[in-house]
Amino acid sequence: AVRADLIAAGYRSEGAVWVYFGLRAVSVVILLALAVVMRTAITSNPVLSIVIPVAAGFAGWFGPSFVVDYLVSARQERIRDGLPDALDLIVVCVEAGLGLDQAMHHVARELMDVHPDISQEIEIVNLEIRGGKRRMEALRGLSDRTGEPELSKLVAVMIQTDRFGTSIADSLRTHSDFMRVRRRQEAEERAAKIGVKLVFPIFFLILPAMLIVVAGPGLLQVFKYLFPLMRQFHG
Repeated sequence: AVRADLIAAGYRSEGAVWVYFGLRAVSVVILLALAVVMRTAITSNPVLSIVIPVAAGFAGWFGPSFVVDYLVSARQERIRDGLPDALDLIVVCVEAGLGLDQAMHHVARELMDVHPDISQEIEIVNLEIRGGKRRMEALRGLSDRTGEPELSKLVAVMIQTDRFGTSIADSLRTHSDFMRVRRRQEAEERAAKIGVKLVFPIFFLILPAMLIVVAGPGLLQVFKYLFPLMRQFHG
């Protein structure tokens, strides 16, 4: 599971897993040592003096896993952003007369500078096909390595097209149109949620500041003149 996460994050070397666990151990030792040294300066409570090192140890052990999860999600986001360009370029290459393998090789070479993540993944597929692996297995490996749902859908379309012998250009063009429509709908959905998400910041942050600025001078005048008047009536 750790190796799969590291591969999805872009770290494919054989020693990546050992480096990962080494970093976890080093971070635990460093944070635990800092917590033990600084706990007397932070607090004099005996309970907190025990809780702080324990929390530091947990943070050192689980912190790298959160970093890996962030790297995986960031790489998946980059792959998702570069997928429409790669898909359009594959369609152009196939319609120009290239085979699917040649088209993927051309796409991997052309997108190296613009979208290096998806270019590397497509290049790995090309190398696996050249090494003797079936195209369907290589494409499934592409889907399993990245874990990106959009790329998994594209791989499913390509495998189905290759299996039934239909036009790869028409299938990819239809899938490209579907992706664009879905992205437009997702953008509209996120835009529609903005109003609801802004209610709490406006109510708890902006509105109190506006009330202080607008009603503050009036309240000061009320406190200045009304309270002495009430004391006179009370007297």
